[in-house]
Amino acid sequence: MEKENELNAKNSQDTFLKGSAWMTIGSITSRILGALYIIPWYAWMGNYGNIANALTAKSYNIYSIFILISTAGIPGAIAKQVAKYNALNEYGIGRQLFRKGLILMTILGVLSAAVMYFAAPILATNDFVGAILHGAKSDPRQVAVMRSLSYAILLIPILSIMRGYFQGYADMMPSALSQFIEQLARVLWMLLTAFVIMQLQHGSYVHAVVQSNLAAAIGALFGIAILAWFLFSRRQYLNNLVEHSDHKIEVSTSSLFAEIIEQAIPFIIIDAGIQLFYLVDQYTFHPMIAGLVSASSDMIESWYALFALNANKLIMIIVSLASAMAVTAIPLLSAAHTQRDYRSIAKQISNILDLFLFVMIPASFGMAAIATPIYTIFYSYDPLGSSVLYLSSFTAISLGLFTVLMAILQGLSENGLAIKYLMLGLIIKAILQYPMILMFKVYGPLVSTNLGMIAIILLALKHLEISYDFNLNRTGRRFVGITTFSIGMFLVVSGVESILELFLSPARRFPAFAIVLIAVFAGVIFYGYVSVKTHLAQKILGSKVTRILDKLHINV
Repeated sequence: MEKENELNAKNSQDTFLKGSAWMTIGSITSRILGALYIIPWYAWMGNYGNIANALTAKSYNIYSIFILISTAGIPGAIAKQVAKYNALNEYGIGRQLFRKGLILMTILGVLSAAVMYFAAPILATNDFVGAILHGAKSDPRQVAVMRSLSYAILLIPILSIMRGYFQGYADMMPSALSQFIEQLARVLWMLLTAFVIMQLQHGSYVHAVVQSNLAAAIGALFGIAILAWFLFSRRQYLNNLVEHSDHKIEVSTSSLFAEIIEQAIPFIIIDAGIQLFYLVDQYTFHPMIAGLVSASSDMIESWYALFALNANKLIMIIVSLASAMAVTAIPLLSAAHTQRDYRSIAKQISNILDLFLFVMIPASFGMAAIATPIYTIFYSYDPLGSSVLYLSSFTAISLGLFTVLMAILQGLSENGLAIKYLMLGLIIKAILQYPMILMFKVYGPLVSTNLGMIAIILLALKHLEISYDFNLNRTGRRFVGITTFSIGMFLVVSGVESILELFLSPARRFPAFAIVLIAVFAGVIFYGYVSVKTHLAQKILGSKVTRILDKLHINV
C-alpha cells in the first residue's frame, strides 16, 4: 500500500511537472510576444506612447473584470469538476458539464459584452464615484478604446471553457498552444494596424489604440479554431473514455448547472484578485496624486502608465510562470482531495511551492538587476520608469505567490476562505493607498499592493500548514536557500552590468540589448551552477536534472 502511495505521488509530481512545463511554455511565449510587440508599437506612437499605454491599461483592467464575469469562473470550475468525475471514472458526466457550460458561456458572453459596451461612458473616467454621483465627464478616447474590447468578450468565454475541458484531463498542451496562437494573431493584427495608421496614414493614435484592442477578438477566433481542431482530432480517444466509464452516477441538467454555478462564483472573485488590486490604483491614483503635486492631467496619466502598463507588462512575463503552475495545480489537487489522499495533497503543495520559488525568485531578482537596460529596450531610456520597474520586479514575487496559493485553496475546495483572505488584503490595500502615495508618490501603489498581498500570503501558508500538514519549515528552508542564491545572482548580474556600462550605454536600445543578453547569461550560469552543485535543483526538479547532467557529461 505504501509503495502504491509513493508511486501515485511520483505520478502526480510527473503530471504536475509535465503540465507546468506546457503551461509555462504557453504562458511565457504568449507573454514574451505580448511584451516584444511594444517595442515597435510604442515607437510608432511617437510622443503619445505613455498616453496610449495609459488608455490601454485602464481599458484592459475593466476588460479583465468583464472577462471574469462573462466566463463566471466556469472554465476553472469545469476543469476542477471534470478532473473530479474523471478520477471517479465518470467521463460522460465531464462531457455533459462541458456541453452545458458552453451554453452558459454563450449567454454570459453576450450579456457581458453588451453591458461593457453601453457602460463604457461611466467606466471611462478617472473618478468613478464622481461619474455616478455628480455626472463627471468621461474621456471620449477611453470610451472608444473600451468599446473596442467589448467584442472580444463575445468570444473569450467560449475559448476559456474549451481550455478548461482539456485542463480537466490534465492535458495542458492544447491550452498552451492555443495561448500562443491567440497571442500571435493578436500581436500581428496590432502591429499591422498600428503601422498602417501611424506610419503610412499618419492618423490618430486613438484610432490605432482602438484597433490594437480590437485585436483581442481576432486572437480569440484563432484560439478557438486551434482548440476545435484538437477536439476533432482526439474525438475517438475521448469517446472511448466515455464508453468505458462506470456509468454509476447520474446527474440531472439542473444539477449540472447548479454545480457549475456553485463552483464558479468563488472563481470569479478569486481570479479577479489581482485585477481588483489594479482597479484600486486605476480609480484612486489620479485624484490622490493630483491633490499632492502640481501636474497636468496627461502627466499624471503618464506616471500611471509607468507602473500600470509599462512595468506591469514586463513583470507579467514572470508572473505568468505562477499562473501556469496554478492552472496545473487545481485539477491535480482536486483529484487528490476527492480521493481523500491527504498525504498526496501535502506532497503536491510542497512540489508546487518549491517549483514556484525555484523559478520565480531568481527571475524577479534578475529582472530587478537589469531594470534600466530592459526598460530602454522596450520603451526608451527613462530613469523614473526604470526605478518603477525595479520595484515592480520584486512585487512580481508577491503577485505570483498570491496566484499559486489561491489556486491551491481552490483545488482543495477552500473557496470561502480564499475569498475572505482576498477581501482582507484588498481592505489593507485600500486603507494604505493614500498614506503610501503621500510618502512614496508614484511608487505608493506598488508598496500598498505588496503589503496587502503579503497579508494574504502569510494567512494562506499558515492555514495550509495547520489543516493539511504541509511542511512549511522545509519549504521555508528552501526559500532561504533559493533567496540566498538569487541574491548572489543579483550581485553577479549587477556587477556584469556595471562593467559593461563602462563601454556600452544603457540609454540606447542596441547597447542596452547587449548588456541584458550578457548579464542574463552570467546570471543563469551562476544560479544554475550553485543550484546543481548544492543538489537543490535535483531535489526540486527530480531525476530529469540528473539525466540532463549525465547527457552533458557534467559531474557534480
